[in-house]
Amino acid sequence: MRIKKISIYKADLSMKEGSYSWAKQSFSSFDSTIVSIETDTNQTGIGETCPLGPAYLPAFADGARATIENIAPHLLGLDPTNIDNINRVMDQVLKGHFYAKSAIDIACWDILGKSVSLPVYKLLGGMQNEKIKLFKVVSRREPDQMARDIVEYQKQGFKQFQMKVGESVEIDIERIIKVSEKLKKGNILNADANCGWLQHEAVRVVSAINNISLYLEQPCESYEECFSIRKFSNHPMILDECMDSINRLIQGYRDHAMDVVNLKINRIGGLTKARTFRDLCINFGILMTIEDSWGGEIATAAIAHLAHSTPSYFHFQSSAFHEYTEVELAKGGPTINDGYMFVNNEPGLGVSPNFDTLGNSLREFE
Repeated sequence: MRIKKISIYKADLSMKEGSYSWAKQSFSSFDSTIVSIETDTNQTGIGETCPLGPAYLPAFADGARATIENIAPHLLGLDPTNIDNINRVMDQVLKGHFYAKSAIDIACWDILGKSVSLPVYKLLGGMQNEKIKLFKVVSRREPDQMARDIVEYQKQGFKQFQMKVGESVEIDIERIIKVSEKLKKGNILNADANCGWLQHEAVRVVSAINNISLYLEQPCESYEECFSIRKFSNHPMILDECMDSINRLIQGYRDHAMDVVNLKINRIGGLTKARTFRDLCINFGILMTIEDSWGGEIATAAIAHLAHSTPSYFHFQSSAFHEYTEVELAKGGPTINDGYMFVNNEPGLGVSPNFDTLGNSLREFE
């Protein structure tokens, strides 16, 4: 089996609620890049990468497409089921840019699953987590509106919530107090600042909310700043944006810097590297949020397959991004029921591109 064609597509994912807001950023849509890989045996794999805007991580949509255009010619003629070799070639051609390489890696896993007639989760470790716990994002709004939002989301069956803060100390404290007051007993809340606070601001916030039961997620930009906040907080710490490599994960484990790690698939470079990251977390005894930066049905399917193959006692939560968008990128995306997510048992990722949405490809290599 050899790669004979690689196609690149673009889609704008508009938000059902009008906007998605966190820290000091807000967007009404996100620019997603979709990769289709065709083989000489008529197998097709699909992958997706969707940066959360241009200033969230060192990743942006035009950069993803430019990277894939640079790499694609070097992959023609290679065996897509030899995924370790695909990753080696990508890294030889271009250093870094893992968020772009992720779409290619995911598409190769889709082909591998189809070639052996198995869903991807069986290839990543088998079914170990039948019901994927979802968190619902409570987007940054005025405090009273966020309180109303969490009440509504709890009615929909969600039990874990990630509320967005990181805008200003005084308003964020009010947000946390008002949202936590509406949290039902037994449900879980984490306050995610997305690097939005300076260190002294984070100290002020955690000092004001130390009597509230919640998780604190990525209060400051750097690993060192977040680590220092643990001295002032009695809340379990989730590290996200600074967990950008396996080396950083190992450092965090040695320093006892976090209680939960946010594993974003495209930040690591795709399912191949995410599996390694996941397995290390299991060995270290660290819980994981398994998700991605953003995306539609394709990215969410990759999240779900990795989460299904992760032991349930190490899986903290995941996100179903396709439920937030108005656009359907693919048919067969994961289903959501009562705050949990499930994939189908079709081979590969189990999704098929919706070309009514994707339209014509931007570039093709063959």
